Amino acid sequence: MTAAQDSLARLASALADEREALIGHDVGALMRSTQDKIIALRELERCPAGELAGPLAELSELNRANGALLARRRREVNWALRHLGRTESLPGYDAHGRAERDCRSRELAVA
Repeated sequence: MTAAQDSLARLASALADEREALIGHDVGALMRSTQDKIIALRELERCPAGELAGPLAELSELNRANGALLARRRREVNWALRHLGRTESLPGYDAHGRAERDCRSRELAVA
């Protein structure tokens, strides 16, 4: 097996693990698979492009599917946070160029 094939296999495995982590809501496994994916991509950057064209296109599709699943999970989390009275910080900068933190919350009940 060539270095390119080995790296492609490593990337395919990382993408499969990432999908399983997203489906299983396993944050630890998601972080590990993301790290494995980054390592495999760095290895692939050093390989000749001719060997990678076909297999890399297939893996790109898997990566897009994982991205769509991740976006869906993020919408679900944001929905839950909104209904619990929390909102995600709005990204932005103040007049001095510092990140602005605008966290709004609402009370669910008054005791």
